[in-house]
Amino acid sequence: MLNRLYELLFHNYGDLKWWPADTPFEVAVGAILTQNTNWNNVEKAIKNLKEADLLNPYGIFESDENYLKELIRPAGFYNQKCERLKILSEFIIKELKGDILNLKKCGLKEAREKLLTLKGIGKETADSILLYALDFKIFVVDAYTLKLFERLGIGKFSNYDECQEHVHKHFRGDVKLYKNFHALIVEHCKRFCKKYPKCVECFFNSKHCFWVEQIN
Repeated sequence: MLNRLYELLFHNYGDLKWWPADTPFEVAVGAILTQNTNWNNVEKAIKNLKEADLLNPYGIFESDENYLKELIRPAGFYNQKCERLKILSEFIIKELKGDILNLKKCGLKEAREKLLTLKGIGKETADSILLYALDFKIFVVDAYTLKLFERLGIGKFSNYDECQEHVHKHFRGDVKLYKNFHALIVEHCKRFCKKYPKCVECFFNSKHCFWVEQIN
C-alpha cells in the first residue's frame, strides 16, 4: 500500500529533489531552523547566514551570539535555535573534525544516537539530518505523515517509532525514494490534506481515502 501511495503522489508531484541545500551542513542547519516554523521563514534565515558568510560550523560556533540571533530571527524561536546551532557546530568541530560527513563513519545506529544526545535535536530533526545530509536509509516521520496515514487508512500510529517501523517494514525503496516519499507527503498535506482538508479538489477520492468515506 505504501508503494502505491508513493506512485500516486509521484504521478502528481514528481521528483521534488528535497532537501534544497548546497552542503550537508546546510541541511543540518535547515533541519534545526525549520522546527516550529514554515520553510519560507527558514529560507530567509539561511539567506542571511550565507550573506554573512557564516554557513559553516566554525562560522556559527565562533559568531557573536546576538549577531547570530538577528540573522536567524526570521525562523522564529531564535534564542533556542541559536543555542542549538552552536551546540551542533561545536559537536561537528570537536567530534567530527569540522566535517559533518565524518558522522557517516559511525554507521546509522551510532550516528543517530550521537545526534539525539545534542540539546534540541529530537528524532525528526536527527532523522532529517541522517537521511538528507548523510544519505542514510531512514524514514522521517512528522505530523503530516501521521495525519495522512490515518486519513488514508494506512494506520493510526501512537508514536514516532511505530510509524517509522511500519514504513521501514512495508515500503520498498532506496535512499532516493525515502527522500522523495517524505517530501511528497509534506507537499500533498500542504496543498490538500490540511487541518480542514480540501477533499473535493484532492486526487485521493473515496476510492483511496478513508477520511472521505467517513465524512460523506
